[in-house]
Amino acid sequence: MNLAPNQLQDHLKRGLKSLYTLHGDEPLLVQEFADALRHAARQQGYTERTVHTATGASFDWSTVLASGGSLSLFADRQIIEIRVPSGKPGKEGSVALQQIAERAQGNDAILTLVMLPRLDSMTTKSAWFGALDSFGVSVKFEPIARGNLPQWIAQRLQLQGQRVASGEEGQRTLQFFSDRVEGNLLAAHQEIQKLGLLYPVSSGASPGVLSFEQVENAVLNVARYDVFKLSEAVLGGQSVRVARMLDGLQSEGESEVLVHWALSEDIRNLKRVKDAINAGRPMPMALRDHRIWGAKEKLFERVLPTISEASLAHLLTAAHTVDGICKGLKQPDWPLSAWQSLHRLAGMLCEQCAAPSRTPKDGRGARAAVTGYSG
Repeated sequence: MNLAPNQLQDHLKRGLKSLYTLHGDEPLLVQEFADALRHAARQQGYTERTVHTATGASFDWSTVLASGGSLSLFADRQIIEIRVPSGKPGKEGSVALQQIAERAQGNDAILTLVMLPRLDSMTTKSAWFGALDSFGVSVKFEPIARGNLPQWIAQRLQLQGQRVASGEEGQRTLQFFSDRVEGNLLAAHQEIQKLGLLYPVSSGASPGVLSFEQVENAVLNVARYDVFKLSEAVLGGQSVRVARMLDGLQSEGESEVLVHWALSEDIRNLKRVKDAINAGRPMPMALRDHRIWGAKEKLFERVLPTISEASLAHLLTAAHTVDGICKGLKQPDWPLSAWQSLHRLAGMLCEQCAAPSRTPKDGRGARAAVTGYSG
């Protein structure tokens, strides 16, 4: 049985189940959901709790299987937490989890929580995960999309009796806040709590209303970025965000080679899919053939119809040039710094993706648009 995270309160009104599987890559949301389950369980007499963390092939799964039959003299019910940080329980663990799932049926004395990281599609089709899903409740935690982050922050502020000013100033405040905590939801939560301590609801001329200056003075720059989110921002034509993400990746010590690979792979895939379409392949099939799925699929669908072959050819040449710079080679008319060159390459691709309708379909002017970007 699948359950959305925001359905928890309604679910708890109908009563606890005996088995829950939580999986996703947002530790804050997983932790809050698990805390809510534990709180509800304690209110219903689950007074004992044991935690098992399965790390490495040497982990003894027999202790997990045995724990369900070893209630203390003072506990009527217990919570058993099984954490698999890798998401790969191994052969012995797979068998054990299937047994645990089957044993959970009708056993009100034990509440089992299985906590996993983000799982790939192959893992979710495995026999052990299928058993957990069939015999219990599985909850998938998706990252908060960048576009939804301002609303998420506003909702969290509201929970502690705070809000931003109305109108344009409030939107500017939320956007600023989002820029500073993007990709780091736990830090966002901590910054929101800090605002509650710094500006109590009972103080100020407008109790609970946060000004831009208050948020700016309080919120640190704790954003975290990854090359995959960078790729989505570039394909979305978000030039300001792209520049900020590149600066963040550089300060975090990310490899220039990895960043270059992400950018050049997008350029190559755009070229491959474009060639396939020109050869008569329908776009959906061309995208599937080259494994373009999810958010990128929508971005490709928007950009591909109007980006010219000439633009893609020049972008490929630029990517090859930056590859050499990342390996220490000097290139005429390009910055010596690998990061400055990556800024320029990302800007060139971003410019082509920002407004594809303005890109000349016959390729005229494409060279100027690509090579003229100064970065």
